[in-house]
Amino acid sequence: MKSGKIRVGITHGDTNGVGYEIILKLFSEPMMLELCTPILYGSPKIATYHRKAMEINTNFLTITQANEANDEKLNLIDCMQEEIKIDFGKPTAESGKAALAALERAVEDYKQGGIDVLVTAPINKATIQSDNFHFPGHTEYIQERLGEGNEALMILMNELLKVALVTTHLPLKDISQAITEETIIRKTRIFSQALDRDFGIKKPRIAILSLNPHAGENGLLGDEEKNIIIPAINRLHDEGINCFGPFAADGFFGTAAYSLYDGVLAMYHDQGLAPFKALAMSSGVNYTAGLPVVRTSPDHGTAFDIAGKGAADENSLRQAVYAAIDIFRNRQRDDEAKANPLHKQTTEQNKEKQNNGGSPEK
Repeated sequence: MKSGKIRVGITHGDTNGVGYEIILKLFSEPMMLELCTPILYGSPKIATYHRKAMEINTNFLTITQANEANDEKLNLIDCMQEEIKIDFGKPTAESGKAALAALERAVEDYKQGGIDVLVTAPINKATIQSDNFHFPGHTEYIQERLGEGNEALMILMNELLKVALVTTHLPLKDISQAITEETIIRKTRIFSQALDRDFGIKKPRIAILSLNPHAGENGLLGDEEKNIIIPAINRLHDEGINCFGPFAADGFFGTAAYSLYDGVLAMYHDQGLAPFKALAMSSGVNYTAGLPVVRTSPDHGTAFDIAGKGAADENSLRQAVYAAIDIFRNRQRDDEAKANPLHKQTTEQNKEKQNNGGSPEK
């Protein structure tokens, strides 16, 4: 990065959704090109089709490798080997195949150091399924491909709150069995570490929600709170993690109690995401914490109902790009702060001695 800008890899998502619309709208803003070097993984032909269909006057530069990126332009790497038919608003096998092709290329470029962070436009979870993609969503795929053995944690975030999930894309009938003491402890540890390293919140306060209505009413409405969640909280306290609860989700969000905490751990997808999206409006970001890679995405889906109409709001994508850049920089600062000061001092002394003709210390 000669310019010092962070290289943001962006996948185009489902080509029949709003991915290209929000990407092209966002990078029509000169300020975004001053902030980062965007590299879009997709197709010049598809980008041009979307641009003309919605009359978005955003230029892009087609390149073949990430290291060819121009720091002053929206760069586009062609990931398509064949023509793809665009059918706005309809999930098709072709659009799913195109989404996967872009994602695979972006992941490989990240492994090779071509991009610094990854931002993914929305996919259709059904049409992207293939021999190379057999996951419930982006999070699980990226954990396997880029996780290096680490466990991912889905966090939905904006300036108001950060909501993490114990379970993600599971049917409701399977959730109770998936809620275990060990799982809650693992997820809370990852959440606490992410709030510290990725967001610079030291000794974060985490609220943990209950599974059952009214936090189980002492076993009357379910015993997961007594037998699983409270013991997990007690063990986390013993580790020095500031977590509290379990709180009944309705009252917790209804009274804005989330404002008293740095993060909220929900037991399942809709318990956390329904209130979050009601509060976040168009500013929400989906962040995959716990992994070496920094990956974010808008908190909305493909929006097939408005695809091709020019009505999509790009702000969630904007916030996803901002978040990826901020987290990348926070990690750099955290690594520098935690570097061994004695090693750094010895290295500097050795350099000084060598410059003066002396022998370095071992």
